[in-house]
Amino acid sequence: MAVAAELRASGAEVSFLGTRERVEAELAPAAGYEIDFVKARGIDRRNPLRAARAVVEATGAVGAARRAIRARDADVVMGGGGFVAGPAGLAATMSGIPLVLTEADSHLGLANRLLAGRAKRVCLAFPIVGREGERYLVTGRPVPSAILGADRAAARERFGVAAGDRCLLVVGGSQGARSVNLCAIEAFAERPGRDFHVVHLAGRRDFDELEGRLAEAPHRDRYTLLPYEADLGDVLAACDLVLSRSGGSIFEVTAMGKPAILVPYPHATADHQSANADWMVDAGAAEVIPDEELSAERLAAEVGDLFGDEERLDVMASASASLAMPDAASRVADEVLKAAGS
Repeated sequence: MAVAAELRASGAEVSFLGTRERVEAELAPAAGYEIDFVKARGIDRRNPLRAARAVVEATGAVGAARRAIRARDADVVMGGGGFVAGPAGLAATMSGIPLVLTEADSHLGLANRLLAGRAKRVCLAFPIVGREGERYLVTGRPVPSAILGADRAAARERFGVAAGDRCLLVVGGSQGARSVNLCAIEAFAERPGRDFHVVHLAGRRDFDELEGRLAEAPHRDRYTLLPYEADLGDVLAACDLVLSRSGGSIFEVTAMGKPAILVPYPHATADHQSANADWMVDAGAAEVIPDEELSAERLAAEVGDLFGDEERLDVMASASASLAMPDAASRVADEVLKAAGS
């Protein structure tokens, strides 16, 4: 979406390709973009039958993507690494249309590994060992302009955060990070001792359960529970510390110069969330709690220690800001336009 906005600003026509079941079905039309749909799903390597069905669907999706690309008279296709990007990328190369890939994590996902050799350019969020050739360019991960333009005072007023209060942002993801969600509600609403505001972006899956627990919690004051935000701009602007997984959203965190406590998802492909977290930890911008070590007690202690050490928190915030790549969207858009003219 961030790259699409840059392309649109340059005068390019942009449309999306996705599935009806995923978030793009809502986000693309809401932003004024047309979208074509294919039927595709992720390959579940733990279930051979489901994996086989996904491969069959992907084969059919290549033809559907090729028809959509032809109907749009596309000059270039950009893939974001998801399971729609595989069929779309194959359709583009089969049709002789330039392909640009983007990779948000610290390793190439399956679709990008299969397509990288056919792409004009592969834009990387992180440097990746073995991907240093001229085909690869480290651009950072694009973030929406709304993130960069968010106003802290307005955001804190929106969420009811008092001017002098410290604020912790808990990000459970668009669907929900269950272990993070449950530990946060226990640590900061069901246990005493909290002296800061919490803005908790729970995700849709766990929201009703957490809302019920918060309603019964003895320390629910200064606790703002939300199911979902279309972008992280306001919630990041309002906070002083972030608790989250370590997926691609860490680029939003660094774009806003926020220190973080990261809990990598333990089942992420190739353990890429641990590698993502290491990128921030090595810079001094974050601390890590392994998912298997996460507990309400430890979480309360870690957050309390950081909020009790203002100098340390400021150093981490500066380190986070030093990692920011705010021009990533425009750099990727430039590569897409170059490929379109090749």
